[in-house]
Amino acid sequence: MPMSTLASMVETARATDPAPIFAALGDRTRLSLLMRLSDGRTRSITMLAADTDLTRQAVTKHLRVLQDVGLVESLRHGRESRYACRPEPLDMARAYLDRVAAQWDDALLRLKAFVEE
Repeated sequence: MPMSTLASMVETARATDPAPIFAALGDRTRLSLLMRLSDGRTRSITMLAADTDLTRQAVTKHLRVLQDVGLVESLRHGRESRYACRPEPLDMARAYLDRVAAQWDDALLRLKAFVEE
């Protein structure tokens, strides 16, 4: 198999695997940062660290994790980087949870039908 095909398959698997998104959201600090960015406004690291106990270095570390899974993006404004929420990965994670919920609903209906027979 050519290397480009393998790389493409790995990228496709990564794009459809919600586990990294759930892992990133599993941290209270990252979830809080994402909630602050979810209003559609961009914010700098300094703005995100304001009114919290977090240092700018801690905010940077958490934003990097969120950025690695595509939940935030960095935008340059002059000499400053600002961060914005990207909702598409959340939509993919929600679709995954919807599929899991549908599978459970189907399994419970089959169990109910079996028990009632």
